[in-house]
Amino acid sequence: MPPKKLENQAWPTTPPLWQSPRVPDTRIVHAADDEMKEAVAAACDLLRAGEIVALPTETVYGLAADAFNPEAVAKIFAAKERPSFDPLIVHIARRGDLQRVAIVPTEIEETVNQLASAFWPGPLTIILPKHPDVPDLVTSGLPTVAVRQSAHPIFRAIGKELNSPLAAPSANRFGRISPTSASAVLKELDGRIPLIVDAGACSQGLESTIVSIEPRDGKKPILHLHRAGPITKEELQKYGKVEKVRAISESHPQATGQLASHYAPLTPLILLEKPSDFQPEPGKRYGLLSYKGEDDGPYVTLHDWECIESLSPGSGKLAEAALRLFFTMRLLDEAGLDAIVAEPVSETGLGVAIMDRLRRASTR
Repeated sequence: MPPKKLENQAWPTTPPLWQSPRVPDTRIVHAADDEMKEAVAAACDLLRAGEIVALPTETVYGLAADAFNPEAVAKIFAAKERPSFDPLIVHIARRGDLQRVAIVPTEIEETVNQLASAFWPGPLTIILPKHPDVPDLVTSGLPTVAVRQSAHPIFRAIGKELNSPLAAPSANRFGRISPTSASAVLKELDGRIPLIVDAGACSQGLESTIVSIEPRDGKKPILHLHRAGPITKEELQKYGKVEKVRAISESHPQATGQLASHYAPLTPLILLEKPSDFQPEPGKRYGLLSYKGEDDGPYVTLHDWECIESLSPGSGKLAEAALRLFFTMRLLDEAGLDAIVAEPVSETGLGVAIMDRLRRASTR
C-alpha cells in the first residue's frame, strides 16, 4: 500500500518578553480585491494603537508593528517568544523612506541604488547603518538595521496608509517553521495576536535574501551574504563579489535567520546527504520530505515510509520546491511521526536557500 499524502531609545517597560499576554480572540480579515480597503483600515487602526498584526508578504507571513514604537515592537518579541538579541527586519513602503530608517554611506550609495533598482520591491534585505530614530530593540542594540521593500500589494498598502516603516519578522513562534498561509499563522499565534490579514498563500515561500555591502577601492564591492533566499548568488554577482558570511554568533547575530537552529518543526528532522546515511531505529515512524517524490527514486525506495511529501512532485523545479518547503514541512510535522527524513536538493540557484533552511531545521 503506497504511503498516504498529507495535504538609542530606552527599552520599553513591558512584561518579560517570554510572557505573551493572551488576547480575547484572534480575528482574521480577508484581503480580496473587494475587501482590501477594509483589511487595510482594520490593520492600520491596530498598528496606530500600538498593536501587532500578521500580514502577508511575497515571502512568508510577517508579524508587524510600527517600527518607531518600541512598546509595540516588544509585543512582537513576546508573541513569538523571540530572544531580544535577534534583530528584526524593517520594511519600507516607498523607496524614499529608506532615509527614515537608515544612513547610506557615500562609498556604498551607488551599490545600494543599484540593488534597490534591481530588486525592490522584492525579497532582498540590505543591512545598513541605522538611523537614530530606529529603536534599539528593533536592531537588538546593533548599529545597523536590515531593510527591505516588500512587493506584496497588501503589505505595501498598509505601510503607505500607516505612513511608517514596519518591523516584521515571520509570524510564527521563534525557531519554528515559517508560515506561508493565514491558517499556518493561526496555528502558531492564535490567542497571542489580535489580527491576521489573509491574502492567500505567499508567492515565494522563502524568507528574503540578506546582504551587507563592503566597499573596495577601484573594484566592485563585496556583498556579504548573511542569509540565502529568493534572490540568488548568481543574480547578485552582477553588483559585487558575493561572499557567504560563515562566522555566526549565537548570542549576537548580525541579521535574522543566522542561528544554527531555526525554521524547525517540533518533530525531529534528519537531513540526509546520501541514502546510505539513513539508519532507522526499530519501531519508529518515519516520514519522507522528498524532492521529486518519484516512485522509483533512491530515497522513496529506501524505507517503508509512513507518509511522503514532495517539494516539487515529479518535476524537480527549485522554484516550486522553495514555494512548498515550509508548507510540506508543516504537513509532516502534524502527521504524528517520530522523525522527518529530508532528501537533499541540488545546491544551485534557489537550492542554496532551500538547503540552508533544511540544515538549520535539522537535528543532525
